Amino acid sequence: MTYTLTPVRAAELICMTLGHVQREYPHSEGVRLNSDADLAAPRCNHPVFFGSYDWHSCVHSYWLLARLLASFPHLDEAPRVVALFDQQLTAENIERELDWFRAPGRGGFERPYGWAWLLRLHEALLQLRHPRAELWARTLQPLADHLSDSFINYLPKLGFPVRTGTHSNTAFALVFAHDYALRTNNGALHDAVTRRAEAFYLNDAQYHGWEPGGEDFLSPGWQEALLMQKVLGRGDFLEWFGGFLPELAEGSPAALFRPVEPADRTDGRLAHLDGLNLSRAWCLRELGLGLDEFDSRRAVLMSNAERHLQAGSTHLRDDYMGEHWLASFLLLALGY
Repeated sequence: MTYTLTPVRAAELICMTLGHVQREYPHSEGVRLNSDADLAAPRCNHPVFFGSYDWHSCVHSYWLLARLLASFPHLDEAPRVVALFDQQLTAENIERELDWFRAPGRGGFERPYGWAWLLRLHEALLQLRHPRAELWARTLQPLADHLSDSFINYLPKLGFPVRTGTHSNTAFALVFAHDYALRTNNGALHDAVTRRAEAFYLNDAQYHGWEPGGEDFLSPGWQEALLMQKVLGRGDFLEWFGGFLPELAEGSPAALFRPVEPADRTDGRLAHLDGLNLSRAWCLRELGLGLDEFDSRRAVLMSNAERHLQAGSTHLRDDYMGEHWLASFLLLALGY
């Protein structure tokens, strides 16, 4: 049965997300400490994005709320989202978030995953039709500009793509950065993304599908394919895609089409596999929609997108290790 995001389900997701987006603990953070002052509580260092277990999950929790506010503006829960954004997205708070990134030794903080999600959030606010949305987007603009420039400066230095299935995956970040560059007419960012995508992946062929890793929430192969669909022209992409996965129509490599099941959802890293099902559903769906209806690969992609969606959508609240982030990937899988 196809999963449909009804108003009732949207309201449930909003309530769940509001329940953790300002939940300060437990909190996880990997960062260079420059002094004792950096040992302050999360909300002191990150006045906006201190909840949802870690910085990047808090950012994409705001993204989820923005997208659901756009799609379901008349829900009873919508005013709570507006109140949160009004309270948190202030110039003073964003300046303090920027201070954290500007401190010595912090150039790699949340690179590239958190950077990409911040751009995705800003893009959502730019698209949002709400009387307050322009103000929220303008307030977040300095941080988005900083991270856009950070991408532009970083990508030429990255000699090889990171092909892991976790936060450092290069292709995932470039997908979001590419979309943001197009939305904001940022030619420098678009050029940087396109150059690195082609340098990293254009010659890839005969992908063997040696995945997933035991802690993956991203598919290196499907993320790469989705990126190339975006950066290449249609004809060039179809030629590349045929060489990258030449037996896709036969459902091979089989590991790419098989939903996975975590052994322990209370273990934050093992619980990543629920997210892998959802991120695969997102990529499979987008790739399938980009093919002609008579292309036999389209049906394979779309049917497997549905399988992965069903596998991932039933475990959003099993444990906080998944609850604080999985719903965002559900929205991606549904095309939001």
